[in-house]
Amino acid sequence: MGIYMDNAATTMQKPDCVIDAVVNAMRHMGNSGRGAHEASLDASRLIYETREMLSELFNLGDPRQVAFTLNSTEALNTAILGLFDPGDHIISTVMEHNSVLRPLYRLEEKGCQVSFVPCDEKGRLRTDLLESFLKENTKALVCTHASNLTGNANDLMYLGRFCKDHGLLFVVDASQTAGVLPIDMQAMNIDVVCFTGHKGLYGPQGTGGICVRPGITVRPLKSGGSGIHTYLKEHPHEMPTALEAGTLNGHGVAGLHAALGFLKETGTDTIHKKEIGLMRRFLDGIKDIPGLKLYGDFSTDQRAAVVALNLGTYDSSEVSDELSFEYGISTRPGAHCAPLMHQSMGTVDQGMVRFSFSWFNTEEEIDAAVKALKELAE
Repeated sequence: MGIYMDNAATTMQKPDCVIDAVVNAMRHMGNSGRGAHEASLDASRLIYETREMLSELFNLGDPRQVAFTLNSTEALNTAILGLFDPGDHIISTVMEHNSVLRPLYRLEEKGCQVSFVPCDEKGRLRTDLLESFLKENTKALVCTHASNLTGNANDLMYLGRFCKDHGLLFVVDASQTAGVLPIDMQAMNIDVVCFTGHKGLYGPQGTGGICVRPGITVRPLKSGGSGIHTYLKEHPHEMPTALEAGTLNGHGVAGLHAALGFLKETGTDTIHKKEIGLMRRFLDGIKDIPGLKLYGDFSTDQRAAVVALNLGTYDSSEVSDELSFEYGISTRPGAHCAPLMHQSMGTVDQGMVRFSFSWFNTEEEIDAAVKALKELAE
């Protein structure tokens, strides 16, 4: 299989319990909410248990406020397109992924205003400039918890307090941090968390969700079958049905249920500590390579286990291809769906080579990657 170091895109290596749960669900699971027979009821119970586990993970306080989506992109589209109206002003950041940026650009076409807070030379958010972006019609702050490019994390406690002080909604993209860094919706004053199941949660692709604080109403992105209120012309308003039209990916949710069990049993702190340890070993090994440039702030462990770099003036795709074809090491080159960050860091033409680590990587793999980079640099 080679050495897989593209975990910020997806954690390809999953716990065995996740694989077993998906296979078992495909053999036995019915359609949740679409009948009163045992196969349907079993599916409903498992899906509700998964809502409970996610509500606990993010300290949401109400499992019914967890709606499942296919991924973060669907969750973010649901939140961004479902919360704002023409004339609203939204603050965001240059750290964002296209799954935040493109829905925001769509809102601009419909009459909303959007502003982007810049970063410093290490890709850290300029929180000192936040107040200068406030307007009379500012409605919300929409931002990522951690950059998928640099791994730098934003201080959600500080940002949540800022939003509370100024009466703003706070929408968080937790794509890179769900299951990795602590997220406490109540303590951090977060109104909406959007997450994906296939990264730090170690679940299957095609799983994700949106957690909505009680009292916040999000207009649905889709409408259709719900299993309840069949004779209504409009989609039901009760959560989570309000944001879940059609049959859920029950097989995927079964895998996510098992993944959340794995995280709880192993300990998210334990997993993050190992991932950061691997990142530190990698950084120590490569720091003296001539011509190597690193991007991001590595002074803290409160970050994602991501290292983005370049070798001299070589195109990032060229370096990544060499790592793949000559050494069997999988990394991610290019623009990483984060155009404003590359503009900010001056890497639009070159891109970056991104290494991202997981619980399933080993020290031997780290050492092999260090050796490969040293040989490529020579």
